[in-house]
Amino acid sequence: MGGDAWSHTGPYQRDLAAAFQQAQEEELMRDNYGFEGRSVEELWRDPEWHQYIFTGGTGTVLDFPCMIHATDTDDGPFMRPLTDGEVRAWAPHGEPTYEEWEAALEAEQFYPGRAQGNCTVLYRDGRPAQIGYWGVTAD
Repeated sequence: MGGDAWSHTGPYQRDLAAAFQQAQEEELMRDNYGFEGRSVEELWRDPEWHQYIFTGGTGTVLDFPCMIHATDTDDGPFMRPLTDGEVRAWAPHGEPTYEEWEAALEAEQFYPGRAQGNCTVLYRDGRPAQIGYWGVTAD
């Protein structure tokens, strides 16, 4: 069985890893997926969480324990920012808007492989406004 594709946005921060952690914390506050009272770090130390993620997952930023460098080619489960070249492939000016990102998401080849996620800064009026996250569940 293949994974399910998902996408959502989170608040912008200059430090993408910090923004990712904030997005994870906010998602966990919205829904703890039956793992009450645990932090993201505690979840990723729990074998039951691993089982949950690798047999379906949340379809959110919680499916990844950490963010890796944009040029890292390790397989998931990791969140990886796009490189400048990857962004310019669908947003030639290098500052994608939400609308451009949304249009790119409609192209199935834009999604990473199973148990992987990507993110990029989205711009409004030429300024960083939010971060787009998207990925594919493990199963």
